[in-house]
This record gives sequence, C-alpha cells and structure tokens, in this order.
Amino acid sequence: MSLSPQWLDELRARITLSAVISRTTRLTKAGHEFKACCPFHNEKSPSFTVNDAKGFYHCFGCGAHGDAIRWMTDQRGLSFMDAVKELASEAGLEVPAPDPRAAQAAEQRDSLHDVMAAAQAWFVERLASDEGERARGYLATRGFDAHTVQRFGFGYAPEGRQAMKAALGQFPEAKLIEAGLRIAVDDKEPYDRFRGRLMLPIEDARGRVIAFGGRILDAGKTDAPKYLNSPDTPLFDKGRTLYNLHRAGPVSRQSGRLVVVEGYMDVIALAAAGIGDAVAPLGTALTERQIELLWRLVEVPVLCFDGDAAGQRAAMRAVARALPLLRPAHSLKIVRLPAGMDPDDLVKREGTAAMERMLGDASSLIDTLWAHEQGAAPLATPEDKAGLKARLLAHVETIGDQDIKALYRRELLERFSAYAFPKREQQAWSPQGQPAKTEWRGNNRTPPPRRSSPQDTQRLRHAASGGARSALSAAVIAGFIRHPQLIVRHADMLARSAGLDPRFDLLLDAADAASPLDSAALTTIFESQGLAPPAPGDYARVPYPFVSDDADEALVADALAAAVAMLVEEPAIDAAIEDATTRFDLAEQQRLLARKRELAERLRDVTLRARA
Repeated sequence: MSLSPQWLDELRARITLSAVISRTTRLTKAGHEFKACCPFHNEKSPSFTVNDAKGFYHCFGCGAHGDAIRWMTDQRGLSFMDAVKELASEAGLEVPAPDPRAAQAAEQRDSLHDVMAAAQAWFVERLASDEGERARGYLATRGFDAHTVQRFGFGYAPEGRQAMKAALGQFPEAKLIEAGLRIAVDDKEPYDRFRGRLMLPIEDARGRVIAFGGRILDAGKTDAPKYLNSPDTPLFDKGRTLYNLHRAGPVSRQSGRLVVVEGYMDVIALAAAGIGDAVAPLGTALTERQIELLWRLVEVPVLCFDGDAAGQRAAMRAVARALPLLRPAHSLKIVRLPAGMDPDDLVKREGTAAMERMLGDASSLIDTLWAHEQGAAPLATPEDKAGLKARLLAHVETIGDQDIKALYRRELLERFSAYAFPKREQQAWSPQGQPAKTEWRGNNRTPPPRRSSPQDTQRLRHAASGGARSALSAAVIAGFIRHPQLIVRHADMLARSAGLDPRFDLLLDAADAASPLDSAALTTIFESQGLAPPAPGDYARVPYPFVSDDADEALVADALAAAVAMLVEEPAIDAAIEDATTRFDLAEQQRLLARKRELAERLRDVTLRARA
C-alpha cells in the first residue's frame, strides 16, 4: 500500500510523540523537551530526548532517532503498516484504502492547492490595482505597513459575481466550487463567494494556502456578515485549523509561550507590534481539536480575548471546552483586557510593553472559572450562593482526568466555603473556662437533618432524571431566529451552554456583531457555516409560543426566558443532585429537586397560557 507524504504528515501532526513514548518509557520534563534513560541501550544518566514540537526523539548516546512511526517499529517491534494503523486509530484518521481512489484523492488535493495558490496571486494583484484603493485605505487606517501587508499576503476580491471565474478560467468551474471560491445554487448560475472584501489567506502547518478570510469594506451592507471565511473543503477544516500557526510555532519554541486571540486581525496587529507568537481560531469558539494543537507546542497557552462581554463569553466557552481535556501539566491561562479594548487597541494606546505585562499576569484557569461564576449572578441570598456552588460543581463534573477533577473539586469547595461561611467570632466561654456545649434536647435547637436511606436515594435519582433537552434546545434556537432582538437579553445565560449545540455559538457571535439582526440574516449565517436552522420536526412535540407565528410579544419573551433558564440551569442542578446523592444529603437533594420542578412548572405554565 502506498501512503502519500501528505497523509503521513497529517498522521504525525495529530499524534503527541511524548504521549506515545511515555506509555513504556518514563519521561522527565526538561525545558521544551523531555528526557529519559535511553530504552535502546543501557545507561545510568539520561541522554534520550523527545521533542513534541519537532516531532522526533533522539539519543545522544547510541544515535537512535525517529518519529512516532519509527518508535512503534523499533521499540514495539511492529511492522510499518501495523504501526501506522495503530497510530491512525488513536488520531481518528482512516488509513487510505489500497486502491486507485487513494492516489486520485491525493492528486485532487494537489490540484486544489494549485487553485488556491492562483486565487491568492489574483487577490494580491487586485489589491495593488485601482480596484483595491479602498482596501489599501483600510489597511492604512489599521496602521499596517507595506512589510506587514506583504508578509501576511493581504489581497482584494473585487465586486462582481463572475470576476473570479473570468480571472481563473484555466480551472474547471467544479474545482472553483470545490475549493470554496464559488457558490453553486440549484437552477442558477454559480457566483463568487468573496466580493468587495479585503482578503487574507489562511495557511496550513506547511504554509500552503488552504482557505481565505474576507472582511467587508462597505459598512452599509447590513445583510452580509462582517467577516466571511471559506467553508470546509477537502483542504480546510476550520475546527482543526489555527490561523498563523506556521509562523507562530517557531517563535513559540523560542518564547515558550503561545497566545490565542479572537481573530486574524488581532494576530496581525500583535505581530506588527513585535509579538509573533499569536494564533487565532477561525470564526468560531476555540474547539477541542484546536486546544490539542496548542498543547503540542506549549503546555499552558494564553487566551487573550477582547475586554467586552463578547470576548469574555468567548473565553469562557473555551474554558468549558478545555475542562474535559485537562491532563497533568496542561491547562490554559486567560488574560482579561480592559473593558472595550482589543489587543490592537491596547498596543496602540499603551505600547507593546503593556501588552507583555498583561500576558505575564494572566490568570489560571481555575481562578478564571471562580471569578466568572462568582460574578455570573447575584449572591445576596442563601439560594443564590447555593446556585454558585451548583454551577462550580457542574463544571468540575466535566473534567475527565480523575486526579485533576478531585483537586478542582477540593479547591473550589474550599473557596466556596471561605466565601459562603466566613469565620465568625469565637463562641462564648462558660465560667469554668470550657466551651459552652449545645444540647440537642427538646426545643433547644433544630436537630440535624436525617441521612437518606438507600430507598430515598433511588427515588430521588429517578425523579432527577431525564427531559427532552434536545427538543428544547432546538426550540430555543428556532425561537431566537424568529425573535433575534431577544438574543442579547439572554447572552450571559447562553454563554454557559458551551458544548450544548454549536448553533448557540453562532447566535452569540451574531449578537456581538455591529450589524442589526433579522431572521433572514441569522439563517444566512447558519448556512454559511454549514449548519441548518432547526426544523419544526425537531421541536414540534410542544407548542412553545416563541416558535408560533401569532403569539403575543410579552408571552414570547416570558416563554423564552423560562426555556433558557431550564436549558442552562438543569445540567448544573443534575450535577449537584448527583453530588448530593453521593453524600446522602437528603435536604440538599430535596432543595435541588424543588428548583428543578420550579423551572419545569414555569415553562409549562407559560406554554399553557399561550394555548388558552
């Protein structure tokens, strides 16, 4: 079987070499590398090194050298194909079938690279032409000099629905569509995806153009997204790609740091200011695959999102997705920029040194989690404080590593106890100099709550179970598409639903955009990201008023508020019930179940009012 170099490069990129080697060899962290006594020859002092960033191991004693595949063949004794199949299974890659189709697919990808290279050259040419004057003016307002413009490959996509087809006529129409440069619509002539936009190439780890991002230049176009990225193609998977990784990687190996910002313009602004170890996700919240990419370069990357509410929600969505992936020594740090500022603003107003200070003072993941949940809701009553505890424990339950989960639980519970039960003055002393005793007799004090029996626990587990969450989630999304003016009102609550449905991320991102929202614009945004709006069959079992055409506006607002509260709070309550169950705390279980019933009854009542 013949495996293409591109496929083998992808396999190596998805495997963390130290994780493979550490299964049979004890590794010790040493700077940016790992050290060990060489498994290929007997030695007393370590001369065997593993470098994840470069993807190879090397022994200075015996000269053993290789990558993950070589390790599996030399140390494990596997054949080449057996080693490839085992690593591919871990990486979630399918080994190409031994038939001509594999070679044909590789040839197809190569031809798409040719299409993207030609498109990039054309965009650059258009930027330098008379058509690109407005785009050049925008770049000047951002303070990007000629070196920065050339280094990052800025270009311009002219107006006109058929301009690219005419310019790249040497390629078949089907190739332009497959590359994401043109859009095919049933019964209509295909048209250019990018029109009247400042263009920026998105490259892979080898520096090859695989996609484009375009910023609109006509501020009056409220029916089009401000930023538009290529769709997923055979070359481009936005969930697996980090913008600027091929440039930031070498810088990161020198600095020992990797900075994640919100968008590619922030990356370029930081690079122009001398901070070259920054990357960005591409139009969506940071994904699990992107977090794993970051960890291959540094153990604790720094998230630096904008100081507005949208930026902080983006940071918390990244935190929520990182928690299940946490492993020893690997985490995140988070920088909270001043309100209303992005990295470019901070650098321009206060200089690069101020930005470096903020990156150096980044908060740990657990500090960020505690601060966010402490400020997420009022904490004036005992019920409010119990809600804080439930939210914290719900986050803890998502952590996969059992040691880290236990440590997070202990640390957060200690912080909660110190906050909710501050130390009070020492109790009065008896005349004999001994502490006064409290007797549990008669009506002197309320007796301690009884512990639950196994039968109680089983009954409460049954009562706490279930709920048509997927239907409710689909209905809420459909409701916000019908009533987009209500998204902002619930943005903070929705930000806590990270991982529930990727369409919530799009709703939040759309609400954060400057352009006014309407149902058609939201539908267009969903379709541009390859996500379909919910269909009536997804939620039709319950006639929620916010998906009805003739419901009263006040009733719609009440029903959406009740549905969002149910959707967001229920998982935290279920996690807290599970925790109370393991502690046989019947009183806490009953309180949580009462809150769950309250949420369900509120949603039921407002739905019945709509049907009356």
